[in-house]
Amino acid sequence: MPRPGGRSRLSAADWADAALSALREGGGLAAIAIEPLAVRLGATKGSFYWHFTNREALIEAALARWEKAQTDEVIADLGRQRDALARIRELFAHVTALATRDPTELVLIGEAAHPQVAPVLRRVVARRLDYLSGLFVELGLDETDARQRSIQTYSGYVGRAQLARAVPELLPHGEEENRRYLDSVLGALLAR
Repeated sequence: MPRPGGRSRLSAADWADAALSALREGGGLAAIAIEPLAVRLGATKGSFYWHFTNREALIEAALARWEKAQTDEVIADLGRQRDALARIRELFAHVTALATRDPTELVLIGEAAHPQVAPVLRRVVARRLDYLSGLFVELGLDETDARQRSIQTYSGYVGRAQLARAVPELLPHGEEENRRYLDSVLGALLAR
């Protein structure tokens, strides 16, 4: 609904997105503070309290949006591919690109001991490992081997994300270099 001055009324999602931006840009949960977010959004604290009872509720909403966008929706989008190898390839391409532009997951891993972050991170990682394991089973690996490969894959992703944040100039750049990197990683993971 339009507000005076032509601005639209902020939604809970707007606040949650702003919280995720602050988390990613400001170095963690400490950056999620109501007054600075209100200033960032051009809103009042009253707008915040219209949607949330407290900061913890905002953090919960932000984490839920991150989980949905970066796990649920990614897995759903990959489901459109029939072939397991094509899904793994698409997943790698997606997360490799994401790791270079969005450090949210790394920030959350750094906050893993926080009581609101820990269960979300545990659930997200478990879901991702289960998804990867299922893909490796579809490719003919037994359950035990598939689980090990899913852990190797996820560990490699987190490590690459750390490098992309810390020393991006040392990583492959450009479409062709990234394709060769992806082929190399997939070759190693799928070797029997």
